[in-house]
Amino acid sequence: MIPPTSGDDVDPQAANEAPGTESDPPGSHDATVVDWDGLPGPLRGRIAELAAAALGAMRPGDVPVRLRPITRFTVAKRAKLGQSDLLAAMRDSAVFHTAVLDWCRKKHPEALEQQQADPLAAATAAVLLNTVTAAHYVELIGHRVEHGKLREQRDSAVSRAERLAADNERLRGELEEANRLARSAERHNSSDADRLRNRLRQQGVRLREQKDEVARLAAELERVTEQKDREMAELVAERDRDRARAAEERTRAERSDREAETARQSAREARRGDEVRLALLLETLEGSVAGLRRELGPARRGHDSGGHKPADTVGGVRAQAASTEDVSDVAALDRLLALPAVHLVVDGYNVTKTGYPELPLADQRDRLAHQLAVLAARSGAEVTVVFDGADVVSVPRSGPRGVRVLFSEPDVQADDVIRELVDAEPDGRQIVVATSDREVVNSVRRRGAYAVASAVLLERVNPL
Repeated sequence: MIPPTSGDDVDPQAANEAPGTESDPPGSHDATVVDWDGLPGPLRGRIAELAAAALGAMRPGDVPVRLRPITRFTVAKRAKLGQSDLLAAMRDSAVFHTAVLDWCRKKHPEALEQQQADPLAAATAAVLLNTVTAAHYVELIGHRVEHGKLREQRDSAVSRAERLAADNERLRGELEEANRLARSAERHNSSDADRLRNRLRQQGVRLREQKDEVARLAAELERVTEQKDREMAELVAERDRDRARAAEERTRAERSDREAETARQSAREARRGDEVRLALLLETLEGSVAGLRRELGPARRGHDSGGHKPADTVGGVRAQAASTEDVSDVAALDRLLALPAVHLVVDGYNVTKTGYPELPLADQRDRLAHQLAVLAARSGAEVTVVFDGADVVSVPRSGPRGVRVLFSEPDVQADDVIRELVDAEPDGRQIVVATSDREVVNSVRRRGAYAVASAVLLERVNPL
């Protein structure tokens, strides 16, 4: 593993304060231009170390020309002596940049993880992956390097102040010694006393000047620290505002996409419904016209040859009209199923609990669906069977061939679904509803549909 670059230029306390950012995945944004020449020193060193290690794993023919002279060095020596060339190759050669990324993914995938506690490691990953946050990380590391330099200046000033304090103590000792000597010399020679007093005044002046210099340096250090703290707070606030705006824009875009997709889906469903209704109406009209032609042909020939008059058929018409209201036997059901484009709607559980209530519900549904599939194949009628969906744990995706199997919603009864199916059919299409529920029978008859008892349908579908 490559040892991390020493953080001499980065404030140790600030380095522990990793930005709480959530990095965007590579490739999710447009390419970000990274100023490779303006990278801070620690970041340059870390990237140069990774590039130097990846250089040793490359084939000789893939190594950029400017880097070939340093390939014979060790990894540490490459990173130190060829730092500028390595960074220039990362900037100018997409092949070398990609080779370094591939090497990192294989050997050191942690180097490309942006969610790291170490700000320098997170900045290295952002620059290598060229993410949208790379510029912010570079700026953050630059500020921390500058903050580290200010800390060094402050430490230098503190050291200088300590040295001045030591000098002050030394001068104070010299002053006391001078006072002692002055008092001793005063007793012997007044000229020596004057000389010592002059020296004492000079030392006092120097002491005051040094104190003033210490106070000035401390005030300057405090001012610079406050200014950098304000700049850092402004940068963090601006970054948070940019992220909030980006998140809001993404939310609006996703909501618009969902609304557009819902509108398109609704339009497609409405169009499909209209097309199905129109096709069924046309099919019904064609069947009705064909039936009328077959019926009117013999009637016209009989009228022209002196046969029955139209008034003689009134009784038969009434009898036929009465028969449409009461489908009481299998023959009447067969005549209805022989009509063109007829639609048979079956009340599922009403039929199965009439015919074979001893079976489990799942077996009842399966048996009825397969019996109706045989009936649909023989008659050519469209068949739909409706079951209550409240007690169904797993709804089957499809039924047998030729049979449409529907389950009502948990809070909707199958009777309501049958009424909706009858209402959805176009005027003129023949509809037969198989049920023994009197409420359903009355409601579908009012809507123009035929009603057949469950027992009659069971007699028709059960094998002999």
